[in-house]
Amino acid sequence: MGFAKTAVLLAALTALFLGVGFMLAGTLGALMALAIALALNAWAFWNSDKAVLRWYGARAVGPQSAPELWSMTERMAREAGLPMPALYVIEDAQPNAFATGRDPGNAAVAVTTGLLQRLTREQVAGVVAHELAHIENRDTLTMTVAATVGGAVSMVANMALWAPRQRGVGALLVTLLAALAAPLSAGLIQALISRTREYAADRRGGEICGNPLWLAGALHEIAAGPRPLMERAERNPATAHLFIVTPLTRRGIDSLFATHPDPARRIAALRAQAGLEPEPVAARGGAEARGKRRANPWGIGRRARPWSGTRH
Repeated sequence: MGFAKTAVLLAALTALFLGVGFMLAGTLGALMALAIALALNAWAFWNSDKAVLRWYGARAVGPQSAPELWSMTERMAREAGLPMPALYVIEDAQPNAFATGRDPGNAAVAVTTGLLQRLTREQVAGVVAHELAHIENRDTLTMTVAATVGGAVSMVANMALWAPRQRGVGALLVTLLAALAAPLSAGLIQALISRTREYAADRRGGEICGNPLWLAGALHEIAAGPRPLMERAERNPATAHLFIVTPLTRRGIDSLFATHPDPARRIAALRAQAGLEPEPVAARGGAEARGKRRANPWGIGRRARPWSGTRH
């Protein structure tokens, strides 16, 4: 997705915010909503990455505490022409990962212990490459700001229920519709931003790691395997779209508002990128994920084996 489309989507969120503010308190409400939106965007630009990392209890790691992960990330970042991002590990059994930061020079990649324990080295490389692609495309800032403004729209819209501008059934009905439509519209816009960018990050991630099937195998393993509950994500679902695969375990939500594309479609696209038919990949990426494209470009052993973890 180009910057113009992203700007249109973010402008739509801001327009929703202003509209709800106007319905709540007229012109004064719209001006107050604009001031809040500007303040939230400024806060998100400088602090969103730190806030998300703190929320998930992420622990910074370096070349001494996580030599394999550090070396692999450093080599891929250099190959992609990116600065080395800060690395974090989240103590959580669910295999997952996300990237955050306002620009490539202030970026971070966080992976869960479940990801390191359950996936092979090649699959971990595919996941990290996907997150590096988000950093290269500056998706992290866009999606974080969208989440911040979208959450504010929902909050202000719900407040409208308790403070209608005018008395009467008609005014109350309009306010109720605004309170329901605004958060749904904000969620849809966030989902459109996230889903489009996931496909682009998958493709670029396959190029960065040199083998799209490594990422395909990782997506299959994460989506098809058991999904332990990630309590922090369940308590703050507004951050779910940051992860490579949704960390939420809830079912029954309309796919229109899903923040991630169907894993099967993403896997099919990666297989097509590798020149293969869009049939299911092996559960662990297997020999197929090691037999195509250029061999391991970072010095990680070709033999697929689970990650050895990090030192505490």
